[in-house]
Amino acid sequence: MSKGDHIEVEGVVIEVLRNAIFKVKIANGHVVTAKISGKLRKHNIRVLEKDTVKVALSPYDLTNGIITWRSKT
Repeated sequence: MSKGDHIEVEGVVIEVLRNAIFKVKIANGHVVTAKISGKLRKHNIRVLEKDTVKVALSPYDLTNGIITWRSKT
């Protein structure tokens, strides 16, 4: 996914799966599967249940995404 061709939405992590994969409920009620981006994995940023995150979705497949940011609150 290049920098300009993705859809960025906010959501809440509802389930933590193995291998840094998460189930995220986005604002419109859909549940997507998301993995952690390289920078979050590189700097060991922990993502837990009930964290608010930003997810980048491909316009071609709206069921998978990449977590790009974890909210500080």
